[in-house]
Amino acid sequence: MKIAFISTYKPRECGIATFTENLIRSMAQSQDTQDTNYSVYVVAMDDKDESYPYPDIVKYTIRESHQKDYLKAADYINHNTDICFLQHEFGIFGGNSGVYILPLLHRLKIPLIVTLHTVLKNPTFSEKAIIKEIARQAVTVVVMSKLAVSFLRDIYQVPRHKIRIIEHGFPTFDFNSHDFYKRKYHLDNKTSLMTFGLLSRGKGIETVLHALPKVVEKHPEIEYIILGKTHPNVVKHSGEEYRNFLKRIIRKNNLGNHVSFIDRFLEEQELCEYLSATDIYITPYPNEAQITSGTLSYAVGSGAAVVSTPYWHAQELLDKGRGVLFPFNDPDGLAEVLNDLLDNPEKIRKIRKKAFNYGKKITWPLQGVKYLDIAQQALSNTHVNHTHNENIIDPTLLPKFNLLHVKRMTDSTGMLQHARYNIPNYHHGYCLDDNARALLVMTMAYSRQKEPEALDLISVYLAFIQYMQLDDGRFRNFLSYDRQFLDEEGSEDSFGRTVWALGFLLSHAPNDAFFQLAKIIFDRTVPHFFSLESIRGIANTLIGISFYLDRFPYDEGMVVIMKQMADKLIDAFEAEKTEDWQWFEPVLSYDNGLLPASLFYVYEKTEDEKYRKVALESMKFLDSVVFKDDHISLVGNSYWFHRGGQKSRFDQQPIDAMAMVIMYKKAYTVLNRDKSYLQKMITSFLWFMGENDLRVPLYDYETKGCCDGLEKDGVNRNQGAESMLAYLMAHLTVLVAFEHENIQD
Repeated sequence: MKIAFISTYKPRECGIATFTENLIRSMAQSQDTQDTNYSVYVVAMDDKDESYPYPDIVKYTIRESHQKDYLKAADYINHNTDICFLQHEFGIFGGNSGVYILPLLHRLKIPLIVTLHTVLKNPTFSEKAIIKEIARQAVTVVVMSKLAVSFLRDIYQVPRHKIRIIEHGFPTFDFNSHDFYKRKYHLDNKTSLMTFGLLSRGKGIETVLHALPKVVEKHPEIEYIILGKTHPNVVKHSGEEYRNFLKRIIRKNNLGNHVSFIDRFLEEQELCEYLSATDIYITPYPNEAQITSGTLSYAVGSGAAVVSTPYWHAQELLDKGRGVLFPFNDPDGLAEVLNDLLDNPEKIRKIRKKAFNYGKKITWPLQGVKYLDIAQQALSNTHVNHTHNENIIDPTLLPKFNLLHVKRMTDSTGMLQHARYNIPNYHHGYCLDDNARALLVMTMAYSRQKEPEALDLISVYLAFIQYMQLDDGRFRNFLSYDRQFLDEEGSEDSFGRTVWALGFLLSHAPNDAFFQLAKIIFDRTVPHFFSLESIRGIANTLIGISFYLDRFPYDEGMVVIMKQMADKLIDAFEAEKTEDWQWFEPVLSYDNGLLPASLFYVYEKTEDEKYRKVALESMKFLDSVVFKDDHISLVGNSYWFHRGGQKSRFDQQPIDAMAMVIMYKKAYTVLNRDKSYLQKMITSFLWFMGENDLRVPLYDYETKGCCDGLEKDGVNRNQGAESMLAYLMAHLTVLVAFEHENIQD
């Protein structure tokens, strides 16, 4: 069995690095008792700015902020490993909330076991999405406390059968060595108090320093040892500001003879000796949000009498008399607890004994056996399936169709353009583009599932479109929040999208009033069809004409107009086409899928083979650019994809995923119901759900909105109208496609 660990690793000064080294060593010790043959190596995470002189066990390194390193590491692991362990902690991996680790995990072809060192009760959108995806990829998720199990189950929806509790390990201590090490460190005539770990704000050490004067007054023999160097990331950004802050408190409280700093990152042997010399160990974290504490585990294992604030891990580990709790940020409460213990040495002895006896059950060698067991189970389980290989989905597994964010973004005037997070941003007002899309989506929603709220919203968006139409039939696009027109005439793209929405409403009007007004507005646009030059304006208009012809199939004049407009797309394609570039322009930019899709719509109405031929040829070219392994990697709008250049990977936009869904749905309908297009349609939709380059969802289950884009470091958390409507249109298109397929079957 060949095992890979993805983790930080020593000599990097990091708690996860120490944990991984100890775990690997404990598994090696367990191998002797289990007759298990295996080899292990480490894929080490480097800091942003530096690498380390790693030992030979480190075979591969990943630079935190270099995305390509993660992908190359996946290939290396797949070719050299049977099973992979990931040590996960926020702050280790690159990208927003460490999102860069997800593409690596998604490419693994071997079982993955993940140890979560942090499980947040109130995660951000990105943090929650990342943990959910990591858990989805893993065969087993290891946590170190019971509370972490409930968090994973209730907050992150991780199935209970995937979760395994393996408490934080620690070395085997000799309970009877206490006096020996007190003498070694010149503490034999003192009562030793200690806190250890990498120093940073948030440790709460100032609480101890404010409590000590009352303790020293009764027990002048105490010495409080603050053991550990300042966290490297803190040093980079703040230097020794926190340590100096603590020193000022020491001077102010006249504690110079009772407090000492050991400003070093101690190797394990020396650390264990200091712990063995400790009478009372203190963890004064200022809030409850600490699901795992390695320092606390070590202190309990050493048999120290632990005094702690009631953070989550402490509540579990110090239960049943294994320690004493005091309130958060309460120096007086801590002083009272310490004085009580120091006044009653028998209490300290009982606490130490209970802690040590409990700790004997979770020493590193015993924990190593447990990790080896889950590795062997993962390898022997022939039913392990990597969910990322499955693309065909049951539509009942889609999020429930929900108009909450639509209503949030809509007022009596229409739909607002932009949002800050999920809050409407009034500064940018309204635009025709989004209200036309909203009219289309609400008509689709009412047509398919008779959403009563959609019926009310149709009138709002149709009224907005009517208000924005000029006397000659064209449209303005932008309207300020105080209802002032911001342009003289809108873009051809906005014109085409409006024609599409009106055409769909004409073919699916829920009542005669909507139909009559839509017909008036649509008829006034027709004279401008001939003058359109924008290929996307033309494509959108062609789709609108197609729906118009569903209602008026005998309008031969409109068929002629459709063919004349479609010929402009054919001419553009032929003018730009080369052996290695089959596209309508010298650049792939936005809404790309709508161009082939519009020609499929034209072919459906005209049965002219030339439209089918160009639609199919351009779609295949777009396939070759966008499809990547098992997901779509859209052309980003950072600099697009110019012929002869490199494709922009970010920022990917929801409207482009929507366009791909629509294109494949129409190809499926037109091209003999070939299920490969249904498959590609689903794959394109799953971009919204997290099957994308970063493996994070853009759909927000809490707000029911959709994030505005996939950026290099994560998602753009703003949830504007365009993104939300793109998601909803894609969602409805998938549902309709499945219904049609079921009818055919």
